Amino acid sequence: MASLKKIRVGNIFIGGGERIAVQSMLNTKTADVKASVMQICRLKELGCDIVRAAVPDLEAAEAIREIKRLVDVPFVADIHFDYRLALAAIEAGADKIRINPGNMPKDKVALIAAKCKEREIPIRVGVNGGSLSRELHKKYGGVTAEAMVESAFENIKILNDCDFDDICISLKASSVPINVAAYRLMAKRSPYPLHLGVTEAGTERQGIIKSAVGIGSLLLDGIGDTLRVSLTAEPEKEVPAAYGILSAAGIHKGIEIVSCPTCGRTRIDLISIAKEVEERLTGIDKPLKVAVMGCAVNGPGEARDADIGIAGGDGDALLFKKGEIVRKVKEDEIISALLSEIEKM
Repeated sequence: MASLKKIRVGNIFIGGGERIAVQSMLNTKTADVKASVMQICRLKELGCDIVRAAVPDLEAAEAIREIKRLVDVPFVADIHFDYRLALAAIEAGADKIRINPGNMPKDKVALIAAKCKEREIPIRVGVNGGSLSRELHKKYGGVTAEAMVESAFENIKILNDCDFDDICISLKASSVPINVAAYRLMAKRSPYPLHLGVTEAGTERQGIIKSAVGIGSLLLDGIGDTLRVSLTAEPEKEVPAAYGILSAAGIHKGIEIVSCPTCGRTRIDLISIAKEVEERLTGIDKPLKVAVMGCAVNGPGEARDADIGIAGGDGDALLFKKGEIVRKVKEDEIISALLSEIEKM
């Protein structure tokens, strides 16, 4: 159910069957060009396709010009209420504008739409459950999927009335069931690309869980064109989590690690080994299935099904590659041996 409409954001396209793009948001002060560029570079190394940054004042808007000169990652300017900041961000080279048209006078929205159309810059309409209008709150008795979708179409109409249709939509709630229901309803009624996410998802642990359930459910339905895992943590944590969700949904073919939950049969420190292997392989964008198994019950079978893996013994492990035993290695050599073979592959 990929969105029919395709839009261009900088040097990439989203929607219309294009690859699902991964986004994150800077937590630097946008006006601090050096810090912002450094964070963008780190996010790019992790595979981030699009970055978004808050534009709370004119200094931040003007900084976009220098940021764009130094990096080539598509840049989304996040604007609230002040149309002048949107116009300044467009002039400075933003690749997409995120606004809520209902929060601005319609004549000012028309100025933004005209300038975006002139520069071929899309607008993301961001609907948040926590910022629904009083009228919709009253009509639906609170935050509901139907209220969020109606709010989205109200904002879309404002832009369409300005002869603008280069639009992306997000409908984010902190409640996962409402979040998922809103996107499913929107996907049935709209051709626009959908940016997936669960807002105010929480700390790294809770945020990843809520995002995996919410975003993962939609991806398995075939819904979504771009996504962000929103965490109360460093943005650099968001991108690997996003790729993890895409991988679990069978969409992104990167490193997949399978490991057993351990039990009384385990005779190696599997938890530490699996954790370090995962950390060392983070950011590698190769389609490899790596098995880190604890014993001989399920280990050899799982390891044989993987491209490479180990099955633990008593203080040692068998190293498998493409279903064939390569050699036996001592416990303190497991990680180095496994990573060495992966590097060769």
